[in-house]
Order: sequence, then structure tokens, then C-alpha cells
Amino acid sequence: MYEITQWTRFELELTSVIDYDNPIQDATIEATFKSESSKTRTVPGFWDGGKTWKVRFSPDETGYWTYVTHCSNSADNGLNNQEGRFHCIKYSGDNPLYKHGAISVSDNRRYLIHSDGTPFFWLGDTAWNGVLFSTESDWEKYLEDRASKGFTVIQFVTTQWRAATGDIDGRQAYSGKESIKINPSFYQRMDERMNVLNDYGMVGSPVLLWAISAETDPGMSLPDDQAILLARYMLARYSAYRAIWILGGDGNYRAERSERWKKIGRAVFDGYPDQLATMHPGGMNWVADEFRHESWFRFNSYQSGHGDNDDTLRWLCEGPPSTDWRKEPHLPEINLEPNYEAHNAYHSRKPHDARAVRRAGYWSLLVSPTAGLTYGAHGIWGWQTKPEEPLNHNGTGIAPPWYEAIKLPGSTSMKYMKNFFTSFKWWKLVPAPEILTGQPGKSDPHKFVAVAKTDGGKCVVAYLTEGMEITLNTELIKRPATARWFNPSSGEWSGAGTVSQPIQKFCPTDNNDWVLWIGTE
Repeated sequence: MYEITQWTRFELELTSVIDYDNPIQDATIEATFKSESSKTRTVPGFWDGGKTWKVRFSPDETGYWTYVTHCSNSADNGLNNQEGRFHCIKYSGDNPLYKHGAISVSDNRRYLIHSDGTPFFWLGDTAWNGVLFSTESDWEKYLEDRASKGFTVIQFVTTQWRAATGDIDGRQAYSGKESIKINPSFYQRMDERMNVLNDYGMVGSPVLLWAISAETDPGMSLPDDQAILLARYMLARYSAYRAIWILGGDGNYRAERSERWKKIGRAVFDGYPDQLATMHPGGMNWVADEFRHESWFRFNSYQSGHGDNDDTLRWLCEGPPSTDWRKEPHLPEINLEPNYEAHNAYHSRKPHDARAVRRAGYWSLLVSPTAGLTYGAHGIWGWQTKPEEPLNHNGTGIAPPWYEAIKLPGSTSMKYMKNFFTSFKWWKLVPAPEILTGQPGKSDPHKFVAVAKTDGGKCVVAYLTEGMEITLNTELIKRPATARWFNPSSGEWSGAGTVSQPIQKFCPTDNNDWVLWIGTE
């Protein structure tokens, strides 16, 4: 009997008895799985070339499971009414994705959590072209580096789009427009990258429908029914992996345009409540109000982008990310695209350095209830193999090769950042600007100090973009408490005294950026 471990993948391969002219258009299959406790799950299957069809399923219970398949063409007895069973055993390894189980939204809808109750800290990396262009050995080298730095999510694009005309071998995900045809070999190669990604303990976050260019991007170029068909194909192919979905990439989803994307989201994800999905809007676009009542829209994502003028900084530290988190129903808030390291800033035209990356990162984690953050580096997102500007991204600057870009210091800052937050109960943090007696960023946004606290003021975190004196109302902090400085560029801690006065001043020892931690635990 076939045996697999909990939270991994059972794969059923079927052979059709009918030659379909265009399988993705002509037939659909699904399978219903039933556990010993009578839990049932129905998952879609997909065509994988020739007469081969597959169904992938990730069991969430140990014990024996049975299954039966259903095909839209009941005459195809190679696909329809196929039955079987397998045995699922408990996972005993160290991979957190299988040790702690599937990821969902916490009960208070503020952060993400594993099925066993372990909070999931989203530390993403933007490798939009990584799955498309990497060789097998290069992908492993990249993932080994990211795993060593504590990254938990890798974001990537799953089709041709404006920054990639196809994969490394020139294959495209699909062809056509009014009636698309899938290229299974494109996705068979992607399967290999997803397998390794999960094996390294990281979640894949695929963008299904990039949506800027009407010429190249499926989210803009395909009619609704074909966009839905394409996205459902990828959902069927990868829903048994540890994946968190980005339905639309970099588009405008506001006002009347939101109705189209709501329709697509419902058609793709309704019926699959265990799948987490969000939208990746264009820079400084806020779409939570358009989508927060959609059942498939499980957390809110935004892009603070690559600008560096005052208005851009204020949008992040004083705009929607810092205010809309109070609205109901609540949603985890995650910045999926802040300043990319080594990418030219939109306004100064100077490359963002590690300090700018840290600034955007700590602000993002503290101006909303802490849930996670994505890092990005020029050279990695476009997966350059030589110094050059990424395709159709003029003005972003010459990007280093990906294997050099993984060494940029900002990614090590992300490692330190995650180490800092996971050293205490980060999932209990909520913004607490009232603890500051005066905001240095009121007149100059470059000096904005983000402050957050856990319940009852048992823990307080303040991020200073530069060395400056800040004054805190410690009546709002549980005392007695200890204060410590954390150096976000080195990961080192140092003492900052005790909290004993109702109003207390703190000042770091130099003009670099610093994190102040105050706690009783």
C-alpha cells in the first residue's frame, strides 16, 4: 500500500482513454478524499501532457485515506470513477512546513499560523524570475543561502510576463488568448523548483496572473474565462504543496477594476478554504477595502515600492499601512515589495542601500500589527546572470548577477531582523505611537520613529532610523522593565538601562539606525 507522511504530497497518475484536442478546455477532473474520521476533501486534478492526468493531495490527518475520481466526461473511464487508498503516517523530521502543518490565518486575523498553533513569521524574498531562469544547481545554491538567513517564503511568477518572455529554455506556460493551450513541460520544470523550495522549509508564493502589460501579462491580456482557467490549472497543480497564492501581480485593482478581480478570485478559490490568497497591487495602492469582505482574500498585501521622497516615506509610516489595520474584518498586513536593495530609487535615482531596506522593513513590521515582510534585491528578482538592467525595466539600474546579489548586506540584515522578532512574542505586537511623547518624524519623515507594544505593555519595540534622543511615556509600559539596544546592521545587543521613571529618555551611542527593546519577559 502507498504510504506517505502527513502534510506532504500524495500524487495519483491517471491515463485517459480519450484523445482530447485541447485538454484544459475539453475536460476537468477532481478527486474526493475521505479520512478514517470521515473528513472529506475534494481537490482538482490537471492534465500533464499526452494522455496523462494527475491529482495531488496533502493529507492533514494520519491514518488510511480513500479516494474516488470524477471526470467531466463520464465516458472517459481512465479518468472517471477511479478508486483507491493510501496510508498517512505522522511526520518525524525537522522541516517546519511538515512538522507544524498547513498555514492559515490566526483567530484574531492579525498574523499567520500553522495548524499546530505555531505562529508563522513571513520573511519573504522576491525571486520573480528565479523559478523561470534558474538551473537546478543554482536554485539549490540560492535556497541554501536564503534558508541560512531565516527566509520562510519565496515569491515568484508562474507564467511568461513583461520581465520574462518564457523560461530558461524559451518555453512559455501557455499559448493563445481566446482559447489557451497549456505547455505541460513548462510546469514540469517548475514542479522541480517547487519540490526543492518546500524541501528547504520555505513556502512558495506564486503570482498566478501578472497584471501590468496588456501585451505580455496574463492578468491583462487574457479574457476573464481564460485567466480563470489558467489560474485554476496552477491551483490544481500546486495546491498540495506548501503554497500561499498571489492572484494578481502589480496591477491596479481599485474601484471598478476590483469587480473583475473579485470575480476571478471567487471562480478560482471558492470551494478551497484551506488555500491562502492575496493580491499584489502596484506601488502605493491600497486594496484592502475593495477585497476585505471576499472569503478567498485571506490577508492584505501592499507595495510601498521603490521611491524615496518625503511623500513616499509618509505613505508607509503615516498612510494606510499605519491606519487601516483597525478596520474590520481585520486582516494580516504584509508589505510584499518595499525598497529593493541596489535598485535605483524613483526620486533620487540612487541605489537603495541596506539601511534604506532596513528602514522600510522595520517600519512595515511596526506600523501595523506584526505579521511579516518581504525583502527584494536587484539582480535576484530578475535573476540576472550578468550585470544588466532587467527586461522592460529601464531606469532601475544595472543589476548585479543573482549569485552576487545574494551577498548584499541587506539580506543579512533581514536575518538579524527575524532573529530579533522571533526572540519574543512578536505576534502580539500592535502599533503604539502614543508611547512617544513627541514624534521626530512629524517635520521630517526620514526621522519617523515606529513604536509597537504587546498586550499590557509587557514588551515595547521602537525603531530609530538614526541616532537621536526619544522620550517615552513609560506609564504605558509594564514595570519594572529592562531596556536593551539591538543593532539591526550587526545583530548585536547592548544594555540601555532600566525603566524606572514615568517619563524617560533614550539615546543610542551613534548615528546609525537602532532598535530599542523594553520588556519584562
